[in-house]
Amino acid sequence: MTPASIHLAQRVNEVTPFLAMEIMERAKVLEAEGMDVIYLCLGEPDFPTPEPIIKAACDAMQAGETRYTHSLGRIELREALAEHYHKRYKVTVDPEQIIVSSGTSPLMLLLFAALCNSGDEVILTDPGYACYPNFIRFVGGKPRFLQTRPEQGFQPQPENVRSLINDRTRALLINSPANPAGSVLSRIEMEKLAELPIPLVSDEIYHGLTYEGEEHSILEFTEEAFVLGGFSKAYAMTGWRLGYLIAPKSAVRALQTFHQNVVISANSFVQLAGVTALREGEPYVAEMRAEYDRRRRHLIPRLEEIGLKVHTHPVGAFYVLADARHISYDSLALAREILEATGVALTPGIDFGLGAEGFLRFSYANSMENLDKAIDRLADFFRLSGWL
Repeated sequence: MTPASIHLAQRVNEVTPFLAMEIMERAKVLEAEGMDVIYLCLGEPDFPTPEPIIKAACDAMQAGETRYTHSLGRIELREALAEHYHKRYKVTVDPEQIIVSSGTSPLMLLLFAALCNSGDEVILTDPGYACYPNFIRFVGGKPRFLQTRPEQGFQPQPENVRSLINDRTRALLINSPANPAGSVLSRIEMEKLAELPIPLVSDEIYHGLTYEGEEHSILEFTEEAFVLGGFSKAYAMTGWRLGYLIAPKSAVRALQTFHQNVVISANSFVQLAGVTALREGEPYVAEMRAEYDRRRRHLIPRLEEIGLKVHTHPVGAFYVLADARHISYDSLALAREILEATGVALTPGIDFGLGAEGFLRFSYANSMENLDKAIDRLADFFRLSGWL
């Protein structure tokens, strides 16, 4: 019997591979073959989830908290999030404005589906997080890229954003602290962006991991913004898949209805662990933040020792975007060559857009020992290749 032909939708072909994952998956193959691999390609904390959070989840499961919850999320967690935003940013958030989900990724997909009709545009920075444009394209929207400059931390400037706004523009997406450069928007920059005549979508997933200066939420400057946040990075909870979206009151019901259909609800016991993270986790976050800061200060001069220029010194998240254009403008080929030759897994800059082509992103969510070992391997490889 001849199998039926499978015709995939055009949108599938428009989704590009996530190169950080492609590099990691190849590294896993090499590791299985016996290579000693150092993973500096993914934004995953190397710390364990704090013990009180684990205990809270275990206790919740033992107590039978394993059923569906309200589609917006458990009220205990939404109230704890509202308290958190009031305490840290002095803003008032109604718990009914918060949608809790299984990480921020499904919330991004729902949000862009709600904002965009076919052909509508969302302004994104280039470079920026690799998955943003794929979410927008998948729902029929169109990413409109704003080329940013290293001397401005690869962050959007209001006057440049304004020049891209047209009658199909539905939002500007900002990310502070930012992936891949680790830069942070200042109060003045956020105030000016909040004055633009379009909604802002603020990805604040790296909040809690800022090392210099103040950390601001866009909600300090406008109530008409969408805020994405989660527990993965600051609380070392990547595998727990717990995120949230704070939305203007006028948009919550539509987003909730979509969430009911697509996700139903986040895991009940994971949500209770999130309450513990917010109420008991800060000492652990402070300890992890201090260690990331120590690694950051150590890694930057070591990268420059081996000829990689760091134009934007990161002050948040746990990434360094290093310029390798004197070696190659094909960052994917270079990252693959480095991995095969040295066992050091790095993310190619092209994963974040044309504005980062020729760069390599280093994650310092790894031990100081492994960071030094990786740089030593790169130094030897660069010397043998005549690049140092």
